[in-house]
Amino acid sequence: MHTYSIVAVDRPGGEIGVAVQSHWFSVGSVVPWAEAGVGAVATQSFVNPGYGPEALVLLRAGRSPAEIVAELTEADDGRELRQLAVINAAGVVAAHTGSRCVPAAGHLVGDGYSVQANMMVSDAVWPAMARAFEAGGRVGAARRGAARTESAGAPGLAERLLAALEAGQAAGGDLRGQQSAALVVVGTSATGKPWEDRRIDLRVEDHPRPVEELGRLLEVFRAYEHMNRGDLAVEQGRTEQALAEYAAAQRLCPANLEMRFWHAVSLAGVGRTADALPLFRGVFADDPAWSVMAARIAALGLLPLDDEELRSLVHGSRVG
Repeated sequence: MHTYSIVAVDRPGGEIGVAVQSHWFSVGSVVPWAEAGVGAVATQSFVNPGYGPEALVLLRAGRSPAEIVAELTEADDGRELRQLAVINAAGVVAAHTGSRCVPAAGHLVGDGYSVQANMMVSDAVWPAMARAFEAGGRVGAARRGAARTESAGAPGLAERLLAALEAGQAAGGDLRGQQSAALVVVGTSATGKPWEDRRIDLRVEDHPRPVEELGRLLEVFRAYEHMNRGDLAVEQGRTEQALAEYAAAQRLCPANLEMRFWHAVSLAGVGRTADALPLFRGVFADDPAWSVMAARIAALGLLPLDDEELRSLVHGSRVG
């Protein structure tokens, strides 16, 4: 896996992450490893996939990243062909770049992160990644024009990791080009609930511009975070909060019919039928199948429209 990657911890945000790009199919299945409350690993350059799970076991046992890197590489006859970065939940990090990694190759360890790369166009790649990460991801976000989703308006760890990948690509990236990318974020503390501990797990397996596609997927992921919070708010009877979450999701992904539909359902649910009907009509015009969904959830009492309103919507969508 001749590639570039970053491992990092966001202590205030309580997150550990790893992100990677390579001109190799499905890089996310081999290079990045992470476990909530434990740490993250990137293993690459004539990759030894055993480094990932073995490093996590040693981190779990309380070994330091420096001890782990030394132990794994010293026991490996191919160590001079390997790159490895290990970070624990406290942000302590260590890295290794073997002397026979294909140039340009190297790593840079900073406060709570490490960037590493091999077979790059030039040795400007990993320093550019470090600068972007330290800048807090704001430059990358501004370039993408992405809406801020965090309540404080600041990029989260995932956005900062993505900004590092973007900067690496902008600096030349992999000499062979682009193919796949991945982004994994877990918590610095384990909850015992894997579905909560693994906060983000996104992969682009094969794409002409995988980092760009990873950015798009991250934005969709953030939108669906709003959708999930909206659904929870509906369950708990917090209607105004649900409306705010659905509206935020729709702003991030305005073309997404599902988000527009459930936003309309929530509006209808609080008696704002006049606001809901135009949204319904727009969705049904784009895809009449959603009118069938409306009829089905209305029959279950989940869409409080009267029969005349429902007939008007469904009829209008089918004949229009």
